[in-house]
Amino acid sequence: MSDSVAAGAAQPAPRVGIVFVSHSAEIASGLVTLARQMAPEATLVAAGGRDDDGIGTSFDKIVAGLARADGGGGVVVLCDLGSAILTAETAIEFLDDDVRSHVRIADAPLVEGGVAAAVAAQIGGDLDSVLRAAESAGGSSSVEPASPVDAERSGESSGGAVVRTVTLRNRDGLHARPAADFVKLASTFDAPVSVNGKDAHSLLGIMSLGLTRGMSVEISGPDERSRAAVEALAALIETGFGEE
Repeated sequence: MSDSVAAGAAQPAPRVGIVFVSHSAEIASGLVTLARQMAPEATLVAAGGRDDDGIGTSFDKIVAGLARADGGGGVVVLCDLGSAILTAETAIEFLDDDVRSHVRIADAPLVEGGVAAAVAAQIGGDLDSVLRAAESAGGSSSVEPASPVDAERSGESSGGAVVRTVTLRNRDGLHARPAADFVKLASTFDAPVSVNGKDAHSLLGIMSLGLTRGMSVEISGPDERSRAAVEALAALIETGFGEE
């Protein structure tokens, strides 16, 4: 490949970075470990504890964390307690104007919001969409489910809807990692799809269903636009997410 072709090749947009600010260094680092299971390529940074790793928050740790997380796509910050938010806000105020304009503190629970943000960053969401993913934590995300059909008619259209009913095969059901894989695949389709009435693009919504091995999963879309997504998601479940 010539240098000119290589130079002209489209480069992927930089991912949004995530910073976890906690009063506990162990909590912050543990959350990075947890979120990385579902977002292995996202930039996840722990900024927990005081400078000596005691309980508290550190201005210097947060400033350093923001610098590490900023790969050009912006940074979303998750905090545990009120004083962590105050320290984070102070650290952000010391950033250059152009950097500060691309940093957001999410109004979200640290664990659920952080995991949702990490998955959104992993699949290439921009700053606003990663922030929305974090702040959706704890809410009920749903779309209008398609009309139910009998299992024998699974895959057929009913009143324009496309529906597939499949059975979970993997041992632990739709726990965090397969749920994240499911959401990543759903996000590659520009079509509305629901899973037992929950938005297929919402990690927390899907995990809230508590789907375990042997349970039936209804994947549906309102019309033919959703057929490819419904079929792909049903196929993913039928493979057992590679856990068998």
